[in-house]
This record gives sequence, structure tokens and C-alpha cells, in this order.
Amino acid sequence: MRERLENFTQLMGRLVPDAITASVILLAMLCAMAAALGSPAGQIMDAYYQGLWMLLPFTMQMTLIITLSGVLGATPLLRRGIEALSRLPRSETQVIWLSVAVAGACSYFYWGLGMALSPLVAIHFAREAERKGIRIDFLYLLSLLWAANSLWQFGLSASAPLLMATPGHFLEKMTGVIPLSRTIWSPAAILQEVSFLLILMLGGKAMMPARRRPVSAFPDALLAIAPQAADVPAENASERLERNRFVTALLCLVLGGWLYTHFVRRGLGLDINSLNTVLLFSCLLLHGSVRQFTRALQQAVLSAWPVIVLYHLYAGVAGLIQFTAVGEYLAAMAASVSSRYTFPFLAAFSGAVVSIFVPSSGGQWAIQGFVTSKAALAVGVTVERGILALSVGDHMGNLASPFWYMVIGGVARVNFREFFGYGLIFAAIWFVLGVVVFTFAPC
Repeated sequence: MRERLENFTQLMGRLVPDAITASVILLAMLCAMAAALGSPAGQIMDAYYQGLWMLLPFTMQMTLIITLSGVLGATPLLRRGIEALSRLPRSETQVIWLSVAVAGACSYFYWGLGMALSPLVAIHFAREAERKGIRIDFLYLLSLLWAANSLWQFGLSASAPLLMATPGHFLEKMTGVIPLSRTIWSPAAILQEVSFLLILMLGGKAMMPARRRPVSAFPDALLAIAPQAADVPAENASERLERNRFVTALLCLVLGGWLYTHFVRRGLGLDINSLNTVLLFSCLLLHGSVRQFTRALQQAVLSAWPVIVLYHLYAGVAGLIQFTAVGEYLAAMAASVSSRYTFPFLAAFSGAVVSIFVPSSGGQWAIQGFVTSKAALAVGVTVERGILALSVGDHMGNLASPFWYMVIGGVARVNFREFFGYGLIFAAIWFVLGVVVFTFAPC
């Protein structure tokens, strides 16, 4: 079985291009399709021009979300909190239940936070379990907690729902602004989240391998939770000022006022801007000083580099779909083979395929959003059902693609090939459950 999984991973590595190369391939394909459908060269170029920078505000918003979540994940409070929680379980069942709940909660708040912390949660919980004589397979636990990160798809950082809830988004003329109460807080989305979390908790123990490898068998993983070096003492007035908590307290006061005005005085809901304000407020409050905040910021910003250019390249591709005959053609074709009961499956399936080539939910929605929304309206289902079904497919691709396992394995300092196979089981469970839920549950 391991040999087959390794062969599959190597095959995917040879076939699946990186995200920028994939955008160029899609660009060439859609230009050819637009020309075949009768769009003149001038219109094709204009469509690309219209699309190229239409996600500029969204790109900066997502860059901030990714960066600030990394800063938040580096706060001493969160690190100490995970370590304290890992000491609570007294049995195998308690280890699985509590670790899944912690990883799922981090991911629900923000996917980047879940991705950064879930490997550390696995290491801490596996280490404490081993100390107490509780037999846990570390690599299986790592894969189980990565599956728990699926909750981000309908959590507070869900890319497509947040974008559609923000005034001025690129599909507003067609769909209007769609509040989160009709997407991530709809009965169907809540049912999906709760059901999948319960499956992981209840099925986690049943699927635990008979041959269990403790975390001590992976000494490099333990280095990932080693204490960080202490900061050097301040040497002059400016350095003392940047370590002074009064500076961050003053900024937190202003940001807190902004949040009060947004949520209480104006009665507005959560959108990308308010989420970023919450993240910034939390980062400054928990780090306590400008010095600690900027130290964490310098490290966290490295994780945001892909979206800075990537979203614009996919926005150009989206422009070809939205502003040429391609979008109408694809939407009509999707509607012709869809019905009220087959549309969620087809949307999820297409999302799974595209997500393998487009490792970004925001970029994927930029490409598929127009077609999915148009097809949903043509079939007679709500646009939000299309958004949520497509999100099921998006994360099916995440759970089945070696790319993300390499990221998680890198954080945990283990070979991703050794736990990749478990993720395929969780991917199948997530997909089947999601198709059933978003076909029949209200949203």
C-alpha cells in the first residue's frame, strides 16, 4: 500500500504544475476557447485587461489575513494554551476528541491559523500521551488533525463567502451582496461542519492503525515545539519605547473603537475588513509590544508571498470567462446537464478537479464563480448553494492533493508520504457527506 501511495505522489508531482504555470495554461486554453466561440482578438485582450486587476483590494485583504493569522499563531498565549490542553486527556479517546476539537476550532477561526497550529497540536498531544503510556500513532493523529482543518471551508475565513459578503465584489451586479447568514451560517453549512467533526471524533479511534508509532520515533518533530530564543534586552530609549505596552494599548483602543462602531453602532456583519481588524487587534493585544509584534510579523509575511501576484493572474483568467462568450457558454453547458438534485454534485466535482491545479480558494472562486453562479440561477437553485457545494469540492482537492501534505509535513518535520494515505479516506468522507448535505439541507 505504501508503495502505491508513493507512486501516486510521484505521478502527481510529475503531472500537476505549480500555480503560476497552471494559470498560464488556463489562460491559453480560455483564449483559444473564446476565439473558437467567435470573440475577436480585441475583445479577448479587453476581457483580460478588465479582469487582471479586478481583485486588487481582495488580494491585499487576503494577504493581511494570511500574515496576521501567522502572527497570531506565534503568540505565547496560544502556544502555552495548546501545551496546557495537551495535558488534560487521560485516555486514547480523550486525546482524539480534544485534539480534533482544538485543531477544528483553530481552523474555523482562520484556515492559516489551523494549518500553522494543527501540526503543533499533534506533536504536543502525542508527546503527552506517550508520557502517560497512552498508545497513539503520531502520523495518524497528524493526518486526523489536518482533516479537522476542513472546518475552515465554512468558517470565519471562508474565501468565497467572505468575498460575496463584501460590497463591491466582482459578481455584485449578478448576485448582489450575499450575507454570511445565507452561506457559512446557513443550516446546511452548520450541519456539514458538525457532522464531519463528529465523524472525525467518533471514527478517529476506530481507524487508528494497529501498529502505533509514538512521536519519540520522530525526534525532528519534537524540535518544532522547542522553546524559542529570548529577545535581547533594550539598549536605548527607542528600543525601550517599542517594547513599551502603552504603545500597543493605545492602538488596541483605537482598533477596538473601530470594531464597536462597525458591529454595534452601525449593526454591520462580519466581512473581510472587519475580520482583518479583529486579527490585528488580537495580534497586538496578545503580543503586547510593537517589538514582539514586528518580530512575529517578519516571519509570518513570508507565508503570504504566493497570493500577492497569483490572485491577479487568476483574475485575468476570470476576466476571459466573465467578459467574453466563454462564461455564458460554460454556464449554459453546466445548466444543460444539471438539475436541482445533480447540481451540487457537479459543482463539487468540478471544484475538486480545479482545486488540484489552483491551490487557492480565492483564486478558484475568481475562476469558477461566474459560471457557478450563472448555472445555479439557470437550474433554479440559490447562488449560495452553488458557493457551498463548490467549497466541498475545493477541500476534497485539498485533502487529496500531496501539495498540502508537504506543507503540514514540513511544519511537523516528517515525511508527508508516511501519512498521506490516511488523508484520502477523510477526503472521500468529506466529499460524500458534503454532496448529500448541500443537495437536501436548506441553504
